[in-house]
Amino acid sequence: MAATDRTRDERERQVAAAATRYGATGDERREVERQQDAGVAFPDSDEALAARAARLLERHAVPPAMVVEAVRAEPLAATAAYERILGVSKDLQAWSFLPRGSRAARTVARISIRENGRELPLGTGFLVSPSLLMTNHHVLTDANASRQCFVEFDAQVTVDNTPQTPTRLELDPDAFFTADERLDFALVFVTPGPDGRPPGETFGWNRLSIQTGKLVIGEPVNVIGHPMGRLKEIAVRDNMLQTRLDDFLHYLTDTEPGNSGSPVFNDQWEVVALHHSGVPKTDDQGRVLRQDGQVWRPGDGDDAIGWVANEGVRISSILKHLAALPRTSQPSPLDELGPEAGQPQAGVAASPAPAPVAVAVPPPAPERAAAHTGLRARDGAFGGDRHLVFLHGRSQEGKDPEKLRRDWAAGLNQGLVRAGLPPVDPADVWFPYYGDRLAQALTAHEAVPHVIEAPTASAAEVVAPSAPSARAVYEEIIGEAALKWNMPQERQLATEGLGLGDLVGALQKKLSWLAARSDLDAWAIALIFRDVAAYLDNARPIREEVLDCVLEAVPDSGEVVLVSHSLGTVVALDLTTRLSPGVSVVHLTTAGSPLGLDSVYSRLLVGGPKRPDVVADWSNVWCPNDAVAIGCPLADDWADGLADLAVLNARDRAHSIVEYLSHTEVARSIGSRLPL
Repeated sequence: MAATDRTRDERERQVAAAATRYGATGDERREVERQQDAGVAFPDSDEALAARAARLLERHAVPPAMVVEAVRAEPLAATAAYERILGVSKDLQAWSFLPRGSRAARTVARISIRENGRELPLGTGFLVSPSLLMTNHHVLTDANASRQCFVEFDAQVTVDNTPQTPTRLELDPDAFFTADERLDFALVFVTPGPDGRPPGETFGWNRLSIQTGKLVIGEPVNVIGHPMGRLKEIAVRDNMLQTRLDDFLHYLTDTEPGNSGSPVFNDQWEVVALHHSGVPKTDDQGRVLRQDGQVWRPGDGDDAIGWVANEGVRISSILKHLAALPRTSQPSPLDELGPEAGQPQAGVAASPAPAPVAVAVPPPAPERAAAHTGLRARDGAFGGDRHLVFLHGRSQEGKDPEKLRRDWAAGLNQGLVRAGLPPVDPADVWFPYYGDRLAQALTAHEAVPHVIEAPTASAAEVVAPSAPSARAVYEEIIGEAALKWNMPQERQLATEGLGLGDLVGALQKKLSWLAARSDLDAWAIALIFRDVAAYLDNARPIREEVLDCVLEAVPDSGEVVLVSHSLGTVVALDLTTRLSPGVSVVHLTTAGSPLGLDSVYSRLLVGGPKRPDVVADWSNVWCPNDAVAIGCPLADDWADGLADLAVLNARDRAHSIVEYLSHTEVARSIGSRLPL
């Protein structure tokens, strides 16, 4: 049988299976339609809406300022807030939507076959790594069929609607080929181009993700492919996700048979599915119907079929299938799918887990025996009656306070210059320094070193306080943070395949959830929350030692502009209860703060979520991708005169105080309180 005949027969089986699945979801689809008629834009579960909203914020798909405006206009339940965020994403596309779509389109190729001296188009494929192309199993049924095929990139028209010269490359199934008939996918190696470079280095490739939150019911999808073998076309808008099955998605959009193997994108151009079949209208006997309602016959052609929807294979299902495959070679081309693809590390699947090994993890210690002290501002700074105070966060042990003060001032000055305000001299700033004192206190009050069993050791366990009271606070903070970032229940985690593994404990799952949805890694989050927990642990005197240290380098009279960061924001609120009677805080800035967590603010010396009387004005600045600021904005919980400001920090500096201070609005709120 010719390869094209095998492709046609298998495609007909896939169409029939898709029609059966579509018919079985009729009640679910009608419920979706009923909710949409009632005005529900995204009739999906709360868990799905929460995961989608979190991913949109994580990927900078919606401007934080617009999100804040959308959800703060009136009191909203959590579900309504998620829907507002999704509405912002759906209704307003950034200019980058078009060039990012163009970039995604370059990864898409037309697949053709050489048969009986002819070249016949078979379908569409797209790059998912520098060298691997994904398409349908019914397009490339096996390695032999792949050897007869080739792909063409840039088979499209130019901006002037003239045909562009495509780049033709060969497939090499001997280098890599895998496929699955039920999930109807194939993955094959593409040979390098004439320049010797993998095709992905020329045309780009799609980074696949096994994580949740890529699409909810009611959102649009976009499909790029080669319908009927024509030059590349794109289907955008007038489409949406209808239903979600365990392994398949049903959606409305305009596609044709040549679209088999096309990527299905969300509006952020993340691949959510592999398009594999249209869904035809059928009668009570399961027979395919034509557009005129008559029973379809093979001679009628595909154009005559009454198509009612389309079906794609969920990318997460394909990735889970690939993760379960035995690795026959190391390294494997699958290793290049990317960090979110959920694939095992080289060698993990092929060998049993090693026996646990005891690892002693000593508590933190300062880098030098002699502790640094805080810095006072020079006499007469800002007229002598108003003082600028910087209060740092954790992980500053062993560092030079003078350099830290200059770094903070440099970040603030960037923003001040942009705001048209005069810069500050670092020497005019008070800089209380408690980094060494905190490290020494943590060391002194840790009863014994941690003993962790590897490979089950995780960031959550390695850095967890050994003292039971501090450990309880630490677990409470991480648990509340994960809850605020809409972590699904265990069942939802399992069905979505987050790749956390059976060896990972509940605490590490929560920490991993936070890390996956922020621009901080699990270790950074764990260390920050550990020190916050240790500071707040009332069973140990660490809080008193830190506050005593800070009070050594703060003014004892006059008006104070207090700028704090991370753990320093917690210290700052406590500090307001210890200031001299002659000190008033005319302005407080908190940046990257965990004060939005009940587990934090309920343990403050000020007695709960209320603005201290000594603080006249308070600005809280936060970044949606900063996991430490997960409880922000604060104004919903904190009473009296608190202003929240959402900013967007660079992805590798989401929690950086220098990044926070360099924003114009942040610098203006500080600089406007300083005498010229």
